[in-house]
Amino acid sequence: METLSLNENQMDAFKEVGNIGAGHAATALSQLIKKKVMISVPSARVMELKDVPGLIGDKNSLVAGIIMNVLGDISAKILFLLTRESALSLADMLLQKQAGSSKVLSEIGNSAIKETGNILAGAYMNALNEFLGLMLLPSVPNLVFDIAEAVMTSVSEGFEGVSNSILSIETQFSEADKQVIKGYMLLIPDISSVKVLLEAVKL
Repeated sequence: METLSLNENQMDAFKEVGNIGAGHAATALSQLIKKKVMISVPSARVMELKDVPGLIGDKNSLVAGIIMNVLGDISAKILFLLTRESALSLADMLLQKQAGSSKVLSEIGNSAIKETGNILAGAYMNALNEFLGLMLLPSVPNLVFDIAEAVMTSVSEGFEGVSNSILSIETQFSEADKQVIKGYMLLIPDISSVKVLLEAVKL
């Protein structure tokens, strides 16, 4: 089975793609809420699908997952993964509330988180398109609040031949001197798309 095996130069390139996407997303979010939001990418790596829950605790941790289909030259899914606490903190930041105000995600908070996933995915896809020379477009986002194991099951539903190798881009949000909110943007291709991605990475 083809695995998404990348050398150091390729991983550095994917991290740079993440930085470019984060820069564009930060600009768009800042314009949207009329307040400066910074987004950084501390790391990018290839990991196994089964290890994803470990990014945010364990398989029973309560998380927010924004799930999108990738349309175009590959078949994949995007999962933007946040802990429950990070999702509430991000909603407070986007809605310009006092940090810690939100105890549950309101309808407007839900919409704000989905729009953030949409902006991030679009920015990352545009950067990936330029880097890989492919056409990739994200679908409308769907927000799932559940334990990590159930979210990962949701990602796999209706998605045949999912690859065990995925690309994880750590994504951190911050505003002025306020807390840093951490999430993960995951690109989960199907098995046939791994070969397309490897052929497109020319480093």
